Amino acid sequence: MKWGLVAGMSALVCILFAIEWPRLSRLPRRDKMTFIALVFIGWVLSMFDLPNLPGPTTMINEIFEPLGHYLE
Repeated sequence: MKWGLVAGMSALVCILFAIEWPRLSRLPRRDKMTFIALVFIGWVLSMFDLPNLPGPTTMINEIFEPLGHYLE
């Protein structure tokens, strides 16, 4: 995990909250919870190296490749 990325994204999330929260203060609680959930999901996803993660095809190949050797 790249700690600079974690610190940078955390700082950006804090800045986003500082800017947007006064605007959200007069909105209903449901809108505030939606904002928090979306920002949290985006923050968590930004911690993963998504472009370099193996996809579902790689997982299926890893599971069924030994089975293919037995069937040949």
